[in-house]
This record gives sequence, structure tokens and C-alpha cells, in this order.
Amino acid sequence: MGFFDFFKQSNINQGIEEYKMTAGAVLLDVRTPQEYQEGHIPESKNVPLQQLDNIVSVAKNKDISLFVYCYSGSRSRQATGMLQRMGYSKVNNIGGIAAYSGKVEK
Repeated sequence: MGFFDFFKQSNINQGIEEYKMTAGAVLLDVRTPQEYQEGHIPESKNVPLQQLDNIVSVAKNKDISLFVYCYSGSRSRQATGMLQRMGYSKVNNIGGIAAYSGKVEK
């Protein structure tokens, strides 16, 4: 990762398309339960950043593809690093739901 990659915004809409094309992948929302209930991307699983050690409830296999989002992309960036340190090898930060153009469910 180069210096400018850090500033590059993830494209959540493109990330959702990649998630849909990846067999067995998990779409992970790391916002708070309240934020999740107010509206989330269909099929996503809610594991708040503060409770990320509970990730095994949705992803026991550390080789599973994880597509991580939050509101703006900041918490998902933190979560991505934490998950990689926990041994997950296929972690994708797809950014924030604020830039998502698809439908959400409550």
C-alpha cells in the first residue's frame, strides 16, 4: 500500500458488487446496533467495532472473504486492520454506507 492509497476512498457500491460475486462471503457492518437498526445493507451481519472479538459468530473460518463497512469508512478501516491481526486473510474495507446508492433495510 502506497502513501496515497491511505487517502483513497473505497467505493462501497463497487464493493457490494464484489461481495455478491464472491461465494460464501460475509458482508460485515461494524456500526452500533442502533445505527444498524436505522438502516443497513441487505444480507449484512452486524458486529460492532467495539465487539469485533465476537466475529467468530459470523465468520469461524479465517479464510472467508469479509467485506466490511460502517458509516463513513473510518471504523471499517480500523476493523479491517483488527481482523487482519486476528488472522483473517481476505478482508476488504468497502467504505461507508453514507455513499451507498442501493436499497437499505430496517
